[in-house]
Amino acid sequence: MKSYLLAITLALGALTAAPAFAEANTIDVKKTNGCGCCLSWMEHLAENGFTPNGEDINGGLLARLKIDSGVPLRMTSCHTAFIDGYIIEGHVPAADIRRLLEDRPDAIGLAVPGMPFGSPGMGPEEDREAYDVFLITADGSTEVFSTYAEN
Repeated sequence: MKSYLLAITLALGALTAAPAFAEANTIDVKKTNGCGCCLSWMEHLAENGFTPNGEDINGGLLARLKIDSGVPLRMTSCHTAFIDGYIIEGHVPAADIRRLLEDRPDAIGLAVPGMPFGSPGMGPEEDREAYDVFLITADGSTEVFSTYAEN
């Protein structure tokens, strides 16, 4: 009987935690219509436990959104995402987003400027060029958050 009650308690706990987990992993992606690499990056997120919600917006509005959100011009890429109070600019790997959400630094968010080949959504990782993921700090400065070597 004790094991039966334990099983029911664990099952109920999992059911009530599931919506909170899904909500905590929802990431809103703002992108331009028809951008294949944006869709590929969203697939990478979904494969790594996130729930991406894509919204197509005009390129000019997307540029304004980046500026208004505090993304430095030198850090911009093709899409901008929002998750749990942070901005994710460009092809940031899911592992770095998880680390950001776990560490909760006082920052605006993360950025992979440009579109480095082999970053998530930008071609096969085995042919990756070297790139850095930058932390955009609260004052708008940046520092390296993680580094990916060339393969």
